[in-house]
Amino acid sequence: MDLRIFTEPQQGATYDQLLRVARAAEALGYGAFFRSDHYLTMGGDGQPGPTDAWITLAGLARDTTTIRLGTLLTAATFRLPGPLAIAVAEVDAMSGGRIELGLGAGWYAEEHTAYGLPFPSVHERFDRLEEQLEIITGLWDTPDGELFSFAGNHYQLSESPALPKPVQRPHPPVIVGGTGLRRTPALAVRYADEYNVPFGSIPDTEAAFRRVREACAAAGRSVEPLYSAAQTVCCGVSQSEVKRRAAAIGRDLEQMRGEGLAGTPDEIVDKIGRLAAAGVRRIYLQVLDLSDLDHLQLVADKVMPQL
Repeated sequence: MDLRIFTEPQQGATYDQLLRVARAAEALGYGAFFRSDHYLTMGGDGQPGPTDAWITLAGLARDTTTIRLGTLLTAATFRLPGPLAIAVAEVDAMSGGRIELGLGAGWYAEEHTAYGLPFPSVHERFDRLEEQLEIITGLWDTPDGELFSFAGNHYQLSESPALPKPVQRPHPPVIVGGTGLRRTPALAVRYADEYNVPFGSIPDTEAAFRRVREACAAAGRSVEPLYSAAQTVCCGVSQSEVKRRAAAIGRDLEQMRGEGLAGTPDEIVDKIGRLAAAGVRRIYLQVLDLSDLDHLQLVADKVMPQL
């Protein structure tokens, strides 16, 4: 089981705070440092404010050395696909080939209105996401010296040189996430190297994986995407320490026990085992208290060796 650290900087974090967490995750042997891509807090005052995901990852690409980096998930409503393909390819080169792109339709209406971003209907957002995935992977996969064109309902590209190319070939891993019943599995089949279910129960996670497996079989895709999950983590060596960490992030402990990874190391290992039985092969540990590096150390010392 691959354990990755997943942060939510829109709740309020500076680049230096994120760098400390990323470097700690790298030193402790976590598989990757990921961050959300949001511009507005989801509770609290959000001080000192959000940081831009791809500017952050560009900095981390130079300020770390081995850990993989990525987004879970960049919203297709935030950026045009051509410039996004350029940015991700550039950051991939800056990192020496350690970047992964999670791309989703976008869902948080308030952050769009807060920062002047258009927020179309769900149907149109998924249409745009589908076109973006085709464009971004198409640009990256175009052979050197050839041109890329695309004529969609929302985006049109004419004779693009499709540069720069990312370091990773054929391209950085693409992550598709969510629990949509129809379009999400279809997009995962066509474009995903990894399919992620965020904050789902074990039955719901297993059902989402089954929909993607069935869509892969129907489309004739023989190699399925890697299946992953995102879960909030709250670990402690004692119940009092678990309660303290839950209180620090303003979460109900009993709810977290059912919906996340909360408890002692052994309790968390047991939950991870049940997630593994449901098909999970990678877990993004949502860490909400970015000042508590001892939390990362505890999971690395007491949970990771048992996996």
